[in-house]
This record gives sequence, structure tokens and C-alpha cells, in this order.
Amino acid sequence: MNYHFIAIEGNIGAGKTTLAHLLSKHYNARLILEQFADNPFLPKFYENQRQFAFPLELFFMAERYKQLKELIHTKDLFQSITISDYLFTKCLLFARVNLPDEEFRLFQRLFDIIFQQLVQPDIVLYLHVPVVQLQQNIRKRNRHFEQAIADEYLYNLQQTYTNYIRQHNLKTLVIDATHADFLGREDHLQVVLDALEKDYDEGQHYFTLP
Repeated sequence: MNYHFIAIEGNIGAGKTTLAHLLSKHYNARLILEQFADNPFLPKFYENQRQFAFPLELFFMAERYKQLKELIHTKDLFQSITISDYLFTKCLLFARVNLPDEEFRLFQRLFDIIFQQLVQPDIVLYLHVPVVQLQQNIRKRNRHFEQAIADEYLYNLQQTYTNYIRQHNLKTLVIDATHADFLGREDHLQVVLDALEKDYDEGQHYFTLP
């Protein structure tokens, strides 16, 4: 397997963390997970997005930077592969949706400074899930502060992700994960494992699950 740093992305409730755990176990890889529970502004954001969006996004960016910065300074001789359940660019995409223009421009300046200091993934797995299914997944995992997320918010995030992937020449495997059951169906996970055994040109490559 030629990819040493794999990032998994997708909308809220797409199944990123579940897949990251499974891939990490399969490859005996170092696992980097989004520390959403440590963000004190997250519950407040869902109650008052306008007031708490900027500190929310700053906190997330600082935490993601801290996690990913360690990749530059540490090498694990027994784990040559790193799996992350987020792409650092996620900071910018969520900020684009959540912040008004003036705050976004300031946030983008900070992001651009930090982004240049980080190692970028060799390949991105993007899990595409329709909003109806995302809402079912969100209800199922039952994080109390997520239960009132509006469809419109998820649609906006979905479109922001889609536009970014299309406009940037990232090496991205786009997986239709509408009916994904990576825990319960080995053939679903095997599609991803088989896909990661191949070499790809820059750009998007599409896969569906059986």
C-alpha cells in the first residue's frame, strides 16, 4: 500500500470515525481522531450559531493543527501509516459556511499561515451520504447537541465539500456511502481496502458499495 497518510472526510454523520478505526486496525496505523468533545463552544454553537461560530472554528483549527503538527516531529517505526478522520482544510470549509464574510476573511488569513506548515495527506477518502441518511445517522448516534441540526445546514456543508473537491486537484476517492455498513458488512470495507491498493492520478475517482 503506497499511501502513508490517509484522510477521511464527509459531512456530519457520514461515518468517518467508524471507517478510520477499521482502517487503522487493518493497517496497524496511527490513528488521528477529531476531538470534538473537547471543544467547549460546540454545544453553545448549536444554540446560537451567530455568537459562537468564530470561537468554535478557531478552537477546532488550533486543536487540529496541534494534532497534525506532531506528524512532522514524530516517527513511529512500527506504524508507517497514519489514518485521520478529517482533512485540515475542513477548518476552512466549515468556516465558509458558518462565518460572515468579514470574519471568514480573517479566519482564512490565519488558516493560510498554518496550512503551509502541515503535512498533507497522500489521498483523501470522501464519504458521500445524502442528507436524509445523514439525519438518520445523527439521530442514531444520539449526541444531544446535534439533534436539532437543520437539513439546510447539512446541504450547505455538502455543497461546500463538493465544490472544494471539484475545484482542487486532490487525489480523492469518492465513495457512495448511502447504505454503508462498514462494521456489519465485510464486503463494504473490502471495497475501500481494494481501492487503496491501487495508484491514481490526481483528481476524483468514484466508487459504489455492493
